[in-house]
Amino acid sequence: MVYAQKIKRIKAVGLLSGGLDSTLAAKLMIDQGINVYLIHFTTPFDSESPKKTGRSSVSTAIRQLGNIPLMRITMKHDFLEMLIHPKYGYGKGMNPCIDCRIISLKKAGQYMEQIGASFIFIGEVVGQRPMSQHKKAMNIIDQDSGLQGYILRPLSAALLEPTTPEKKGWIDRNALLSLSGRSRKGQIALARQKGITDYPSPAGGCLLTDKNFSERFRDYLAFTRRPSLDDIPLLKVGRHFRLENGDKIIVARDEQEGEFLISQYHEKNHLFFPEDFSGPVVMLKGDSLDKAVEKMMQYTNKALPVGARINYWHNGIKRILFLGEMPGAGIKG
Repeated sequence: MVYAQKIKRIKAVGLLSGGLDSTLAAKLMIDQGINVYLIHFTTPFDSESPKKTGRSSVSTAIRQLGNIPLMRITMKHDFLEMLIHPKYGYGKGMNPCIDCRIISLKKAGQYMEQIGASFIFIGEVVGQRPMSQHKKAMNIIDQDSGLQGYILRPLSAALLEPTTPEKKGWIDRNALLSLSGRSRKGQIALARQKGITDYPSPAGGCLLTDKNFSERFRDYLAFTRRPSLDDIPLLKVGRHFRLENGDKIIVARDEQEGEFLISQYHEKNHLFFPEDFSGPVVMLKGDSLDKAVEKMMQYTNKALPVGARINYWHNGIKRILFLGEMPGAGIKG
């Protein structure tokens, strides 16, 4: 009896952000019979909040793609070092898009070797983003990542030079696309055709492209001797005030942010929150206690009761302050 020889499927690693482009790139590879493994990188600068949406765009994408394998990698110290000293600089904000893509692809390359995959694919579209998604930047990224020839961009491949997967016949170049520019009409039409119905809007993404957040992050780097990614969540909440002496005051804007500031309390910082009146939670990094209380009063709208009290935490000690008592002049419980 003659048995048909089983053909070994080509493996490829795809970078999945959870957005429409990366989801479609994965779908195109799956439809070509590629054995797809996806990788998702997370950083403290991701703007998506699963708590608000009730679900993650990454998990939604995986579900629509058929629950294919997903590796999640959290960027750590080498990412922070790159962020502080990017070889190719920043965009309009504090976004080092070219350097970020290079470090992501290097890690994806390591995963590719680990699982025995043959190439990497990403959802980039030529001309979609001004800093990193044009041909010159793409060439730099491919070269510096050490993966030149092995990075496929299925959505724009017809506009680019053929890659190794195309030359070797692992991929049918005729089935690849020629999308370009910032319009999403082509992607939306393709998504409808491919049965991809649930995807996020293009708004959001990396907070480092946001002007206001970039200013906070730039200020953080200027006043922090030893930056840490663990500090980044605090930059996402509240009103931030940098005093002339270098101290930092953070004022919560709502109850949720107040609870977050309380959860982020550290003994070296000062924390103030109302005991018997409605007002904001305030965190102080420094020694300007009177200024911190002034900020709390500034954002307290209702009239205060007689003898209003403030909870004050510092150095592992929790005390009650009576309004009108200066925190730096002997705190009494």
